[in-house]
Amino acid sequence: MERSKFIISILLTSAAMTTLSQFKNFTEALPQNGYLMPVLFIGHGSPMNGIEDTQFSRGWKKMAEEIPTPTAVLVVSAHWFTRGTQITAMDFPKTIHDFGGFPQALFDVQYNAPGNPALAKETASMIVSTQVELDHDWGLDHGTWTVVRHMYPEANIPVLQLSIDYTKGPKFHYDLAKELYALRKKGVLIIGSGNMVHNLRMVAWDKLNEDQYGYDWAIQINSQFKSFIESGDHAPLINYTQLGREALLAIPTPEHYLPLMYTLGVGTSKDQISFFNDKAVGGSLTMTSVKIG
Repeated sequence: MERSKFIISILLTSAAMTTLSQFKNFTEALPQNGYLMPVLFIGHGSPMNGIEDTQFSRGWKKMAEEIPTPTAVLVVSAHWFTRGTQITAMDFPKTIHDFGGFPQALFDVQYNAPGNPALAKETASMIVSTQVELDHDWGLDHGTWTVVRHMYPEANIPVLQLSIDYTKGPKFHYDLAKELYALRKKGVLIIGSGNMVHNLRMVAWDKLNEDQYGYDWAIQINSQFKSFIESGDHAPLINYTQLGREALLAIPTPEHYLPLMYTLGVGTSKDQISFFNDKAVGGSLTMTSVKIG
């Protein structure tokens, strides 16, 4: 539609509305700049990816160059497990070094992106399925900053985190994500940060430097996950414990898997799906990442 005709159609529609609040609701429902912001699931892997130039950190940087610049970033990280749901609501979230045994250079990193208390409050109000607490103590853990600092190194885009309620199952998180859909219209980039296959007890540490190394079961279940994602068949992914031995090996604990529920839940059937950083590491980890939209 030509711009002039589009403007006329907007004016005619607004003239038919009886209140200013109706017009406000109408305009807020329009996709910002004519698009819906994509949604990402990112396999974050080792914290060292946060400071090293790896094939994975390059993949994150490339993705940021390919998608529109977001108005803000909201991350659901595997490393913020809480009772109840919380969202960071401070002006400047601190950089959290929630790991041990790594080089000092990793602990020296400070990713000084701003927060956005107003957006935090607005996001909390969108969620009606549970009460969301505004948090002023947490910050950005390594599931967030190790990824986002490669995507937006100037740290000039507000970054928030939404916690994962460990008392709830996958369906709860999948459904909660649907309540965040309006953020995509506002240009907010929603990222689930974890790993689809994440079994640290079975890592082949002597194989970590290989370009790709995955146990048969890890490769099999990762491929099965991807197939369900591509087909839009989310029920088996929500009920992953019913997928057999391979799934239970891939997800011995749920924290790195549940961020995927947010990425899938906030997507739509019309979104295009693509994968990147699609490799196995150390036998029992996969870095497979997903772009929806």
